[in-house]
Amino acid sequence: MKTFNLPDLGEGLQEAEIVNWHVKEGDVVKVDQPLLSVETAKAVVDVPSPWAGKILKLHGKAGDIMPTHAALVDFDIVGGNAPTANSQAKVPLVAPAQTKSQPIAEDSGTVVGNMPTGNELVAETAIIRKKQKQGPVHVKALPSVRILAKQLGVDLATCQATGKNDTITADDVRRSSAGHAAGSVSHASTTRWDLPPPRTDIRYGVVEPLRGPRRAMHASMTRARNEVMECTLFDDADIHNWAPGQDITVRIIRAIVAGCRAEPELNAWYDGDKLERTLHERVDVAMAVDTPDGLIVPVLRDAGRKNAQQLRADLNRIKETTRNRTVAPADMKDATITLSNFGMMAGRYATPVVVPPQVAILGTGGLRHDVVPVLGGVEVHKRVPLSITFDHRCITGGTACRWLAAVITDLQKAH
Repeated sequence: MKTFNLPDLGEGLQEAEIVNWHVKEGDVVKVDQPLLSVETAKAVVDVPSPWAGKILKLHGKAGDIMPTHAALVDFDIVGGNAPTANSQAKVPLVAPAQTKSQPIAEDSGTVVGNMPTGNELVAETAIIRKKQKQGPVHVKALPSVRILAKQLGVDLATCQATGKNDTITADDVRRSSAGHAAGSVSHASTTRWDLPPPRTDIRYGVVEPLRGPRRAMHASMTRARNEVMECTLFDDADIHNWAPGQDITVRIIRAIVAGCRAEPELNAWYDGDKLERTLHERVDVAMAVDTPDGLIVPVLRDAGRKNAQQLRADLNRIKETTRNRTVAPADMKDATITLSNFGMMAGRYATPVVVPPQVAILGTGGLRHDVVPVLGGVEVHKRVPLSITFDHRCITGGTACRWLAAVITDLQKAH
């Protein structure tokens, strides 16, 4: 009998969750036949069989979280020939077959609503209208009654006078105040708020353990909090002069490459324990993608050596594999800098979190139409809000400013 242990999945986490088994005890399997699907920190992958033989025992069931190198399957090996235990770490992992889905549309870069832009100066003209004078309303009330009305916030002109010669009494003021308050409460109690009903896909009040991507997020954010001294800069890039048909995400990635060419120190890894850093020529951009299962961060490789069409094809592929949870573990490793395009959902500025060993992350907010001064007048221009967080242990403020300036300069080019 030979025991197959859960191999190292190569994502830095020492565990994986069993999604489902593809085999059962007593089955005879071939080499490379999928045994089970496991959910790692970022993806769902199939674990193939390293041997041919009969399955004697399955360790664990769907939903169990198994530590790396824990016993997974007991085999009766055909012919008695089995690889050594050391070879198990080299078992290849394959992503499950991708499901068919609709093609992903390219980023249009449009903003909800319509705001005209142009180069014409806006002139403002104020129109003042005279109010017609109205004669004062004569109200009969003693000074003490007037003071009471002021204290209760009652307009004497609205009171029903019951005193002699149509004089308003203190009781009249109190009745008016009580009626106003009752009317306000009645109106508030009968007004129905236009709120959506509670979601039905949430298990309210149930304690649930973190799994998969959320478990990985806990680990990476804890490490970031403990290891990184973060500082964030904010600015905007004016894209009013962009030529038609520009791909916003592709342009942002190109601008990141331009920033890293100007200041390579932000395209780097830093080891705070050893006080060592590694600068990278190749720009591998991690794309933070929000999903219902949590944050998944695939990597766009060698962005500086690709044209716009190649970058767009890679972006579409990343979106597809991320959405289907079929992105390979190797495609989520060794990023040199990160982009968080949170503005596609909401938000103008943020303080994105640097995940070590990286030293920088750029956040892009939602596009805005801002009023900007131009030659003594004003115009409405479209602008991209930018937030760059950097590790201040190894990056100076001046270096980060120059990097951000290079990004803005590239974004503000017409094409």
